[in-house]
Amino acid sequence: MSETQNLVIARHDARRAQARPTSRFERKQRIRGWITFAVMAIITALILTPIINIIVLSFQGGQTLSGETIWTFDNFTEIFTETPVFTYLTNSLMVTLGTTVFGVIIGAMAGYPLSRLRNRFARGYSLTLFVVQGLPVIVIVIPLFVVFASLGLADSLTGVAIIFIAGSMAVTCWMMASYYDSIPFELEEAAWVDGASVFGAFVRIVLRNSYPGILSAAIFSFLVAWNDYLVAVVFLRSEDNFTLPIGLQYFFQQNSTDWGPVMAMSVVMLLPPVIIFAALNRYFSIGGVGGAIK
Repeated sequence: MSETQNLVIARHDARRAQARPTSRFERKQRIRGWITFAVMAIITALILTPIINIIVLSFQGGQTLSGETIWTFDNFTEIFTETPVFTYLTNSLMVTLGTTVFGVIIGAMAGYPLSRLRNRFARGYSLTLFVVQGLPVIVIVIPLFVVFASLGLADSLTGVAIIFIAGSMAVTCWMMASYYDSIPFELEEAAWVDGASVFGAFVRIVLRNSYPGILSAAIFSFLVAWNDYLVAVVFLRSEDNFTLPIGLQYFFQQNSTDWGPVMAMSVVMLLPPVIIFAALNRYFSIGGVGGAIK
C-alpha cells in the first residue's frame, strides 16, 4: 500500500472519530460547563450593573421635550470648573499613597515573625492584631480625635494617613504572613550558610519571592484609604484638606440632589483604583519557589 493511500485512510479514520457521538459523561461535563458559565455571567452582570449605571448617568444631561436623552460632558465640566475637585483628588492620592507605602513596609516586616516564629509572643502578637482589627472604627474615632487634636494632627492629612496605616496594618500583616508560609524555610537557611544575615536573607529571599503578596497588601491598603469617609469627615475640617469622599457629599443638598455631578465625581473616584489594578494585574502570579530546593 502506497504512502498516499495510508495518508488518505488516516484522514478518513480521523473524520470518523470526530463524527462519533460524544459519550454521556462528556455531554454532562459540557452541560455543566455551560451552566457554570451562565451562572458566572449572571453574577458578573449583577455586580457590574451599578457601575455601568454610574457611568451612563454621568454622561446624561437631561431630556429634550420629545423625551430623548441628552448625552453630554457638562457634568464633568461642572465638577472640574466649579468645584475644587483637583484639590480633593490630590489630597486623596497623597493620603492613599502614603498609607500604601508605609502600610506595606510595616506589614511586610511585621508579618515575618508571625510566619517564622512559633512561640507565645508570636501568638499573643497575632491575637492582639485580631482584637484591634475587630474594634469598630466608630468606637475609636472620637478618642483618636481628642488625642490627635492635642498633638496638632486633627485637621491634617498626616494624621488621617496615620490612622489609615494603623487600620490596615493588621490585615496586611496577616496577608504577608500567609504568603511567607508558602516560601520554604530551607531557602533562608541556605542563604545563612552562604553568609547572609537574617535581615539579608529576608530581603533577598523572602521579599523577592513575595511580590504577589506585597501587591495584594498594597491594593488592600490603597482601597482602605481611598474609600474611607468616616475618619476623613471627623478629622478634616478645612476645605483645602478634603478628600474625594468628603467632596462628594457636598453635591447632596437638603432638599434635592444634582445626580449628574454626583455620578461624574463617582467616575473620577472609580478611575484610579481601576487603572492601578489593571496596570498591576499581570504581576499577580504565584511565585515559583517550590522547585528551588533539591
